[in-house]
Amino acid sequence: MPRSETVLRSELFGEIQPYASGMLPVDAHHTLYWEQSGNPDGVPVVFLHGGPGAGAASVHRRFFDPDFYRIVIFDQRGAGRSTPLGDVSANTTQDLIADIERLRRHLGIDRWLIFGGSWGSTLALAYGVSYPDRCLGFVLRGIFLGSQPEIDWFLSGMRMIFPEAWNEFVGFLPAGERDNVLANYYRRLTSPDPAVHLPAARVWSRYEAACSTLHPNPRAVLEADGGNFALALARIEAHYFVHQCFLPAGWLSNGLERVRRLPTAIVQGRYDVVCPPVTADALARIWPEVDYVIVPDAGHSALEPGVRAALVTATERFRLTWRGIDPIAPQFAWQA
Repeated sequence: MPRSETVLRSELFGEIQPYASGMLPVDAHHTLYWEQSGNPDGVPVVFLHGGPGAGAASVHRRFFDPDFYRIVIFDQRGAGRSTPLGDVSANTTQDLIADIERLRRHLGIDRWLIFGGSWGSTLALAYGVSYPDRCLGFVLRGIFLGSQPEIDWFLSGMRMIFPEAWNEFVGFLPAGERDNVLANYYRRLTSPDPAVHLPAARVWSRYEAACSTLHPNPRAVLEADGGNFALALARIEAHYFVHQCFLPAGWLSNGLERVRRLPTAIVQGRYDVVCPPVTADALARIWPEVDYVIVPDAGHSALEPGVRAALVTATERFRLTWRGIDPIAPQFAWQA
């Protein structure tokens, strides 16, 4: 029985397989993995994964109605299935923005919806400010804007909520190196010796995973210990943190007018410790046009039940608005 067009789904869609995939060279060194699934003639949406360096996964296809959306997923430089894995050379925010635009042109897409969480929200907005005419709108989660206070919070502030995880994170370093946690982790993570960089990467990634959910998730912490995943995440994340995410101060406030008119949904977990709500709240205050949803019983992860439900609902609201039949989202007035 067909579902009512005005009933907003909140559960992930079923598992699907890509109908196309490939490797896109973006310079002489880096090659990006990309894939497409869903409806080849549907509304394009691009998924920007977090980290930076975390990579995308098959579950990320499931936030979108495959009958309506043309779902594009790719792994950013050095992440996931892109090559070379964990490489930080020529790996900056500006490079990633250029890669997104190169992928759009490669796939013959005119404009697309931008979906990103955590670091993906940073990259989504940075791309949008650079290429507003190529964006249909944004679905953002766990807002992170790359500021020094946000980086400092990750490195030291999270100990106020997760002291055990932080003690393991900092305690990995010799006592004489704990006065500059980021620099000393980065030195280890960029070492060519696996005996040096892999243990550091595993501890870094376990720390982040332990702080990412409201309810303890031992499986997530265990999976974060995987060598290749851990190395790409930790090394690239530290690389971006050392360089203040390659973003100038005030980058978004200076460029907000370029994206303000675009329909935007923000989903924020109330108990998100990795990217606390204060950043999303500040963004919503200077961008009151957004549809801002605080999930009262969730942390950081996109797969927390309340967060994933709100994200699916957001993509469904876009879908219904595109079809002109969403009675509860007038702020998403759509112009083709």
